[in-house]
Amino acid sequence: MVGPIAVTSYGKLQGRGEGRVNVWRGIPFAAPPVGELRFRAPQPPEAWSGIRDAFEFGPVSHQPADTRGTRFGVKTPLHSEDCLYLNIWTPAAYDEPLPVMVWIHGGTFVTGAGSQPQFDGTSFAEHGKVILVTINYRLGPFGFMHMSPFGQEFASNQGLLDQIAALEWVKLNIAAFGGDPQRVTVLGESAGSMSIAALLAMPAAKGLFARAIMQSGAAQTLPSEQGKYIAAALLAELGIAPDGDTSLLHTFSSEQIIEAAARMTKKLTGGSIGMLFQPVVDGNTIPVEPAQAVKDGVACDIPLLIGTNRDEGNLFFRAEAPEADFDESLKALEQMMGTGSLKEIASHYSSTWEGQAEILTDLYFWGTSVTLAESQLNYAPVWMYRFDGTIPGHPMLNKAVHSAEIVYVFNNLSHLTHLRADIHPDMQKLAEVMHDAWIAFAHRGNPATTEVLWPRYNLEERATLIFDEDTQVVYDPESEKRKRIATMLA
Repeated sequence: MVGPIAVTSYGKLQGRGEGRVNVWRGIPFAAPPVGELRFRAPQPPEAWSGIRDAFEFGPVSHQPADTRGTRFGVKTPLHSEDCLYLNIWTPAAYDEPLPVMVWIHGGTFVTGAGSQPQFDGTSFAEHGKVILVTINYRLGPFGFMHMSPFGQEFASNQGLLDQIAALEWVKLNIAAFGGDPQRVTVLGESAGSMSIAALLAMPAAKGLFARAIMQSGAAQTLPSEQGKYIAAALLAELGIAPDGDTSLLHTFSSEQIIEAAARMTKKLTGGSIGMLFQPVVDGNTIPVEPAQAVKDGVACDIPLLIGTNRDEGNLFFRAEAPEADFDESLKALEQMMGTGSLKEIASHYSSTWEGQAEILTDLYFWGTSVTLAESQLNYAPVWMYRFDGTIPGHPMLNKAVHSAEIVYVFNNLSHLTHLRADIHPDMQKLAEVMHDAWIAFAHRGNPATTEVLWPRYNLEERATLIFDEDTQVVYDPESEKRKRIATMLA
């Protein structure tokens, strides 16, 4: 049914009423980054006259096809460079300005969108009395090419600047939807969580959010010189010299740029695991590497909820997948993390696919998250979690793999039917416990609830809430392994 009209700074928006929730979809928060705006910082959207329908999701950033249907289900969205849209779920009835949660999707900076079915914000709005916002941002070569060295008209970290533009739009307009712009929580998973680490370090994001939830991802960036090398390789694929006429970039189709990026990626990585498209410490938008910036106190007074899944790496290494060479996998991980040799710590793991999965979990996800949590302790409250939820007998979710927690956080277990998983009462209970903790954090800046006592994290006790059938606090889980990893990452 037709819902209420929200009056924003750019014009009126007609939403939809869906039960006890109102939804506005496909709201432009920036001008389409096309033509001469390609590779540039986002610009404000144009205002409109009359009432604009906000009934359908907007296009998503260009990305590889969703061949398994795990991202977008049975529907294939329109892919376009014109992708800077956000979506809002609100309770149909409320008595006072509500806390706001802004979800930043993951996908290794090359896939995903705020319109993915598992990110539906109905439960947050209906049961949590919060406003849930999901956003798109530019991905792959359009969002994460270090272009600023090749002309002052170009930007770097375009995708992160898109996220900031969305947060600026929320701060300016969310009151029109019943939200409190002073109580904005950013939350994200994987590359979305890594994006939040970057936002914590970006001067332009200061004051745009009050709290942060980081799921399965800590600081992950490239140094400027490496980013410049990758961007120059893309220019070369397009036939443009580093000191050539970069205005030609506006003349290529999006398909030509995507194809050039694919060729460049294959040449630079040789088909191995690698993340060429990711945030860059450019000295401007990101002045200092995020992990160091947080350690230096740049995120002072931002309460942090952070955690990982017990078996993150098992999404990427599985028994049915081709056996990867252990030494090659280790080199790829060293390259991704920007570390020296990992051979010494790797000696504590088996050289099987299970060992490769475990080392990816421990070093890339868990260890870096613990380090970031420790860095923030001097400046704000921190809560740590680990998600252990599994579905026994399921070919993939029999482990607590990377991204498995998302449907529990959103209380959207029905999405698991796409993965041919049966939903059991204990799974629903776990979803409600986790969902309620995230809601409590958005409302009060503390995730403890009447159901779950959740102590703050500190260096003495290292209280970690383990989300499982029997959710409980564990103090310093796997302490010896943690100490070993901390020594290596120091």
